[in-house]
This record gives sequence, C-alpha cells and structure tokens, in this order.
Amino acid sequence: MLLVFRLVAMPLLKWAGERGDVASDLVTGVMAVCAPLDLAACGHHLARGFNRVYTRHFLKTMRVVSAARLKLFPGLFDEAKMRAAINLYQFDDAVTAPVHGFAGADDYWQRSSAKPWLKSIAVPTLTVNAKNDPFLPASYLPKPTEVSAFVHLEHPAAGGHVGFVSGPFPGNLDWLPQRLLHFFLFETS
Repeated sequence: MLLVFRLVAMPLLKWAGERGDVASDLVTGVMAVCAPLDLAACGHHLARGFNRVYTRHFLKTMRVVSAARLKLFPGLFDEAKMRAAINLYQFDDAVTAPVHGFAGADDYWQRSSAKPWLKSIAVPTLTVNAKNDPFLPASYLPKPTEVSAFVHLEHPAAGGHVGFVSGPFPGNLDWLPQRLLHFFLFETS
C-alpha cells in the first residue's frame, strides 16, 4: 500500500495507470490526497485571485532551490527567465520543462498529469480531493466515467487543500485519517 500526498501523489497515480496490471506486483493499493490531477488546470487556477498568494510562496521557495541547482549545473536553464516568472506556467516553462526534457510548460503539464491515466489503473485506488480545494477547481475533478473500476473518487464538498476539518467549531481533523485507515484495512484486499 502506498499513501502519498499532493505533488508526489500525481506521479504515483500516473505510474499506476502506465503499469496497469503490472502495478499489482508491487503494491496492493494506492491512495492520493489532494493530488493536482490536472497540472494545467491547477497552474492556471493558481494564477488567479487570492490563489496568487500560494503562487508567490511557491515561487519564492522554488527560486531558491533552482538557483542553488543552477550554481551546481551552470546553463541548466535560463536564470533571467526563472527570476522573471510571476506564475507557475512561466516558472515551469523556464525551469521545470527544460530541466526534465519537456518542450515547455504546456508539454510538461500535459504529459505529466495523472488524470488521463486514471482509466488504466488496475489496483485498488482512492483519490481524495475536496470540491473547494483552492488548487484544483471542482470542474476539473475526474468523473466516474473517466476512471477505471479500481479507482474510487472521494470528492467531499469541503476540506480545502488537505484540511478536511469536520464537526462544530473549532472542528476536528479525524475524518481524513479515519477514511484512509478504512481504505487500508477494508478496500485493498
């Protein structure tokens, strides 16, 4: 069983879809919580409104890491383009795509998104994405017709991005751990 949150969950889901039946040789199930299943939808959504606060934070930390990598590997990407990036699309176009062999941000986002691979998954899989997650708009969440019979989609109305607070104020955080535990114990065998 593998449980992975957010960005790491997306490549795991993509891997499970790419491997199909063979994935069951290595894992008994897969869980993904708040994975950005559609990178284009997430990237463009994070460039709008209040979500730009998240983008500024991400860019600040990613620039530091990328600048350190550039010192180790001069010429790896265009530093001026990286520093000028004001959204994730521009950053991925300047840094992520060239570093990982993609033609640009569009190519990276399209080829690296997990959503198209959900139809090919052949191991018990749970994806949890709240409909009010500020990273992935509810309209881009996968529908049951877009996933294999092995994939269970959990789309609670509230939960934000890995919040899932339940009960009266101030609330509690037991819903997500209970849901994941139930999946581990009863839905993967």
